[in-house]
Amino acid sequence: MTVRIGVEEEFHVLEVESGVLVPRADAILRRLPQRAFTTELHQSTVESNSGVHASLHSLYADLTGARRRLDAAASSLGLAVVAAGTAPLAPGVSAAPTAGARYRHMTEEYRRVADEQLICGAQVHVDVPDRDTAVRAMCEISPWLPVLLAISASSPFWQGTDTGYASWRSLLWQRWPTAGPAGCFSGADEYDAAVDDFVRAGIISDPGMIYYDVRPSDHLPTLELRICDACPRVETVVLVAGLFRALVTEAGERLRVRGAPRCGGRHEWLRGASWRAARSGLEGTLVDPETHREAPARQVVRKLLFRLRRALEAHGDWETVRALTEMALADGSAARRMRRAAQREDLLGCVDMLIAETRGERAQRRTAAPGRGLTPAVVPGGSRSSAGRGARKVMGP
Repeated sequence: MTVRIGVEEEFHVLEVESGVLVPRADAILRRLPQRAFTTELHQSTVESNSGVHASLHSLYADLTGARRRLDAAASSLGLAVVAAGTAPLAPGVSAAPTAGARYRHMTEEYRRVADEQLICGAQVHVDVPDRDTAVRAMCEISPWLPVLLAISASSPFWQGTDTGYASWRSLLWQRWPTAGPAGCFSGADEYDAAVDDFVRAGIISDPGMIYYDVRPSDHLPTLELRICDACPRVETVVLVAGLFRALVTEAGERLRVRGAPRCGGRHEWLRGASWRAARSGLEGTLVDPETHREAPARQVVRKLLFRLRRALEAHGDWETVRALTEMALADGSAARRMRRAAQREDLLGCVDMLIAETRGERAQRRTAAPGRGLTPAVVPGGSRSSAGRGARKVMGP
């Protein structure tokens, strides 16, 4: 049976010249099809929704096509979009929430938490046979989700300063009352009862506000990954999607044999493991899910890769995911690349890098032109980095 996947990507809206986050999402969305692009809580964010795909190659083509359309719409307005957990140059508080009763309630009820929701993630949906399987699989796969966070980490900067974290977005995200590691539930009935308790208690207004690292979709027959930062490179999104599909597939097979998760409800350590991944990205250590001990990030990532080999091979993903994994480990996290760009130049240089990688291009330095200030850093149609060329061989037609 083919297990299909889909992806939702969130993008920051920036003014090209200044690199600053701006509330112009509606202007961009008016130039795009509604079925594939939508709003988020704040007007500085645009979301794209992929189609449903059986292969990583078709997912890659879909995501790159959506980014091209989004970039064209933004460019026509003197804007740019970037896929990253946080925008390097952003105010601490949004003054422009998106209109609508649901978003109005969120901004009034959660105040500063909602005001500072200037963050972007990448969510992956994977088909599941039924809701019981989705809920039970959460417990099986949760120990490995911090590894996926480390791979995606792309938010070292907040309000123009280096936070010391590879994923500051994930720390901001966990301030919501229903965010973080998911608990263990016997099945869909128990999970849905817990969600109903949150709603009746007035903690959240609807099931869509369950922000666990992984959750069953409230309107699709899927299990949804929510822990990851938005990723500048499409290849990173595809890598995460491939690994998550394999995790879900493997968990489903184990559940068919055993019928119940094996963790015994002991997930106390998961928040600490997520913190470690947010702090380190791929450049430090992670918590090994099997030993609960500290281990080099590249060692834990490769352990996950080879653990999932059989499931990856069953989907025809092994060679692609292995190549993308090695590319990610060689290049380092987006957080590392962002810091290097900022050190070479400044935060505008970091923004240039993000714009370029989101477009699939290679950044060049901004140069001062006579009588003009700074010029945009990206040369459309310019050469790609060696990593980009390698990714084309892995993912291209």
